[in-house]
Amino acid sequence: MSIAWLRSPLLLAVATQLLFSAGDLLARANMRKHGFTAAAFLKLWFLVYLASRQIATVGQLYILATVPVGRTMALFGAASIVLANLLGVLLLGDIVPLRSYAGIMLAVLAFGVMSVAR
Repeated sequence: MSIAWLRSPLLLAVATQLLFSAGDLLARANMRKHGFTAAAFLKLWFLVYLASRQIATVGQLYILATVPVGRTMALFGAASIVLANLLGVLLLGDIVPLRSYAGIMLAVLAFGVMSVAR
Protein backbone atom coordinates (compact mmCIF):
# COMPACT_ATOMS: atom_id res chain seq x y z
CA MET A 1 0.00 0.00 0.00
CA SER A 2 1.50 3.32 -1.01
CA ILE A 3 1.01 6.63 0.70
CA ALA A 4 -1.00 8.97 -1.56
CA TRP A 5 1.13 12.08 -0.96
CA LEU A 6 4.22 10.20 -2.17
CA ARG A 7 2.64 10.39 -5.62
CA SER A 8 2.67 14.19 -5.51
CA PRO A 9 6.19 15.63 -5.68
CA LEU A 10 4.81 19.06 -4.75
CA LEU A 11 3.19 17.81 -1.53
CA LEU A 12 6.27 15.80 -0.63
CA ALA A 13 8.52 18.82 -1.31
CA VAL A 14 6.34 20.95 0.96
CA ALA A 15 6.29 18.26 3.67
CA THR A 16 10.06 17.80 3.61
CA GLN A 17 10.65 21.54 3.60
CA LEU A 18 8.29 21.89 6.57
CA LEU A 19 10.39 19.32 8.45
CA PHE A 20 13.59 21.19 7.62
CA SER A 21 12.03 24.53 8.61
CA ALA A 22 10.59 23.13 11.86
CA GLY A 23 14.04 21.79 12.70
CA ASP A 24 15.60 25.16 11.93
CA LEU A 25 13.13 26.93 14.22
CA LEU A 26 13.78 24.36 16.97
CA ALA A 27 17.53 24.83 16.59
CA ARG A 28 17.23 28.62 16.56
CA ALA A 29 15.26 28.66 19.81
CA ASN A 30 17.48 26.16 21.60
CA MET A 31 20.82 27.50 20.43
CA ARG A 32 19.80 30.95 21.63
CA LYS A 33 18.71 29.47 24.95
CA HIS A 34 21.70 27.15 25.56
CA GLY A 35 24.39 28.79 23.44
CA PHE A 36 26.71 27.02 21.05
CA THR A 37 28.18 24.68 23.66
CA ALA A 38 28.79 20.94 23.87
CA ALA A 39 26.07 20.67 26.53
CA ALA A 40 23.49 22.08 24.09
CA PHE A 41 24.07 19.10 21.78
CA LEU A 42 23.46 16.59 24.57
CA LYS A 43 19.83 17.58 25.07
CA LEU A 44 16.66 15.93 23.73
CA TRP A 45 15.90 18.80 21.33
CA PHE A 46 19.05 17.99 19.36
CA LEU A 47 17.99 14.36 18.88
CA VAL A 48 14.57 15.55 17.63
CA TYR A 49 16.35 18.03 15.35
CA LEU A 50 18.57 15.31 13.86
CA ALA A 51 15.69 12.87 13.41
CA SER A 52 13.49 15.43 11.64
CA ARG A 53 16.31 16.35 9.27
CA GLN A 54 16.99 12.69 8.46
CA ILE A 55 13.33 12.05 7.63
CA ALA A 56 13.25 15.19 5.48
CA THR A 57 16.44 14.12 3.70
CA VAL A 58 14.95 10.72 2.85
CA GLY A 59 11.87 12.48 1.43
CA GLN A 60 14.01 14.75 -0.70
CA LEU A 61 16.09 11.82 -1.92
CA TYR A 62 12.85 10.13 -3.02
CA ILE A 63 11.93 13.25 -5.00
CA LEU A 64 15.41 13.37 -6.56
CA ALA A 65 15.02 9.73 -7.60
CA THR A 66 11.61 10.21 -9.23
CA VAL A 67 11.50 13.75 -10.66
CA PRO A 68 13.87 15.34 -13.21
CA VAL A 69 16.47 17.46 -11.44
CA GLY A 70 15.34 20.79 -12.96
CA ARG A 71 11.78 20.31 -11.73
CA THR A 72 13.08 19.02 -8.40
CA MET A 73 15.12 22.13 -7.68
CA ALA A 74 12.20 24.31 -8.74
CA LEU A 75 9.92 22.51 -6.28
CA PHE A 76 12.45 22.78 -3.46
CA GLY A 77 13.12 26.44 -4.22
CA ALA A 78 9.47 27.48 -4.32
CA ALA A 79 8.58 25.49 -1.19
CA SER A 80 11.55 26.92 0.67
CA ILE A 81 10.80 30.54 -0.21
CA VAL A 82 7.11 30.33 0.62
CA LEU A 83 7.49 28.38 3.86
CA ALA A 84 10.40 30.42 5.18
CA ASN A 85 8.47 33.65 4.71
CA LEU A 86 5.20 32.22 6.01
CA LEU A 87 6.83 30.80 9.14
CA GLY A 88 8.80 34.01 9.58
CA VAL A 89 5.60 36.05 9.63
CA LEU A 90 3.48 33.62 11.68
CA LEU A 91 6.02 32.45 14.26
CA LEU A 92 8.72 35.09 14.40
CA GLY A 93 6.82 38.23 13.47
CA ASP A 94 9.26 38.97 10.63
CA ILE A 95 7.63 41.41 8.26
CA VAL A 96 9.43 42.46 5.09
CA PRO A 97 8.52 45.40 2.85
CA LEU A 98 5.70 44.90 0.33
CA ARG A 99 8.24 45.17 -2.48
CA SER A 100 9.99 42.09 -1.06
CA TYR A 101 6.75 40.10 -1.09
CA ALA A 102 6.29 41.07 -4.74
CA GLY A 103 9.78 39.70 -5.43
CA ILE A 104 8.96 36.53 -3.52
CA MET A 105 5.81 36.06 -5.60
CA LEU A 106 7.78 36.54 -8.82
CA ALA A 107 10.39 34.02 -7.69
CA VAL A 108 7.73 31.47 -6.80
CA LEU A 109 6.01 32.08 -10.14
CA ALA A 110 9.33 31.48 -11.93
CA PHE A 111 9.87 28.26 -9.97
CA GLY A 112 6.30 27.25 -10.77
CA VAL A 113 6.86 27.75 -14.50
CA MET A 114 10.09 25.74 -14.29
CA SER A 115 8.40 22.90 -12.41
CA VAL A 116 5.66 22.40 -15.01
CA ALA A 117 7.82 22.95 -18.09
CA ARG A 118 8.46 19.77 -20.03
